[in-house]
Order: sequence, then C-alpha cells, then structure tokens
Amino acid sequence: MGYSQIDLHIGEGIATLTLNRPEKMNAFTGTMMNEIIDAMDRTDADDSVRAVIFTGAGDRAFCAGADLTPEDGRAVFADSAPVESLSDPRVRDGGGLLTLRLYQSKKPLISACNGAAVGVGVTMQLPMDIRLASENARYGFVFARRGIVPEACSSWFLPKIVGINQALEWCMTGRIFGAEEALKGGLIRSIHAPGELVDAARGLAREIADNTSAVSVAMTRAMLWRIPSGDHPMEAHKVDSRAIYRLSKGLDAKEGVQSFLEKRPPAFPAKVSSDMPDFYPWWGEEPPFA
Repeated sequence: MGYSQIDLHIGEGIATLTLNRPEKMNAFTGTMMNEIIDAMDRTDADDSVRAVIFTGAGDRAFCAGADLTPEDGRAVFADSAPVESLSDPRVRDGGGLLTLRLYQSKKPLISACNGAAVGVGVTMQLPMDIRLASENARYGFVFARRGIVPEACSSWFLPKIVGINQALEWCMTGRIFGAEEALKGGLIRSIHAPGELVDAARGLAREIADNTSAVSVAMTRAMLWRIPSGDHPMEAHKVDSRAIYRLSKGLDAKEGVQSFLEKRPPAFPAKVSSDMPDFYPWWGEEPPFA
C-alpha cells in the first residue's frame, strides 16, 4: 500500500512512522487513520522491526487534531446519514479504531512529539509505550471546548497513565499546556531540544532492539497493558506462570543465559511472527462493538 498522509521508513530494526501533512499541521483524517493501521499491520508482520517511532513532519506540529475540513464531503465528527442504532459501525470513533489497533501492537511504540498535539493528536499517543517531547511540544485535551467529549479510548488510557485527578483537570479545562506540565503530570518521559528529539527516541528503540528478546517484549507489552485492569492478582499469577514456563523452555531463554555467562551481546533467535507462546493471546477476541 502506498501512503499519501504518512511516511514509513524501516531500517536497522527500527520503523519510523511520520505523520506527513505538514501544510495542515499533520491534521488527522480517515485516510491517515487507515494508513497508520496498515503500517501497524506491516510492522507487526515484519520480524526485522523491533520498535516503532512516531513523529510528525515539519517543525510546528505532531498532529493538530482532527481535520475540521470535511474530507471528501463527509461530516467532521460523524457520518451525516442517519443511523437507527448507536451500535451502527458508522458511529464508531475513528480515533478509537486507531488507538485500539495501537493497543494490539506486538512491537514497542515510542512517541517523539515534535510540536502541537491537540485532540486526537494527543489521544493517539496514549497507547504508545514511551512518550518523549520536544521543548516546543504543546498538548490539549480540548474536547469540552468543542462541545464534544474525549475520544480515542482516552477515558480508559489517560487515567491509567496520569491518574484520575490530572486526567479530569486536563479534560475539563480543555486548556493547552506545554511540555513541562506534561512531564510534571506524568504524560511524557522526558523533554528534548527539537534537534535531539528523534535521536533520543532512536536511542531507546536501539536499546530495545540490541538487548532484548522480541518475543519477551511482545509478551511483556501485552501483560503490562492488560493485566493491571484485572480484579485480582491471581489473574497476573496465571499469565505470569504460563509465560515463564513456556518461555523458559525456548531458545531465547537459553541464549539469554548463555550470552550473560559469556559476557557478549545476545542474539535471540525467536520471532514474534512464529514463536509466541501457544496461549497467546490469552484474552481472546476483543469485545464486539455494541
């Protein structure tokens, strides 16, 4: 699939996905949503990819939110045709379709927020695993100022990341805030000079790619995103036990121990495409839209 609103570059074990509408401050459209989802399918299927970095084209914005100009004559927030049921697929929020796909990623996702990130521009970053920002990054959960509500599953992701009080303040005020407040509130990991941001993200991706088992990372990502929502630590114990049992008998565990004893970098042979534990995904299919 050729892309018109994103750019995907894969090299040396790292994929870099760039939102590429700089003339529109990388504003989000249905086309962009479909292209990012397709790119996620590609990176999940490509065993050479060990991490994915997201950033925006230009020096003004990561993503300035939804493109408020109707795309191809369609309404901005919802299909203009009437629906008989709120379970109609046309009601589904495009940002949510995207974040659900990001949530399912088998590869670590790193955000390098290079500028304005408003509305879906910030909510799409929530299911990413590590979020970095440039000094000129600006964030805004502006939905209440547009007469709507937080979207893209952010009512689930945001409180998990920053806590309920901070999430409520940012969403109820709808104000724009800078990188320092984002760091203090726990939304981002670190702040970088604009020219150093992507290099910092690549450094983290490189650390993952060079030192860890792809299967271990994929399992760990799934476990840490899903298990804390359970009702009892026994749920974690069940998955932990199965995962340790299966992975400890695999080639990656043997290589991890051997490389440690020999004081050399590991060369893990297992592949996410073919060597995940036999009980993965343990949570089954995602619930239907209803």
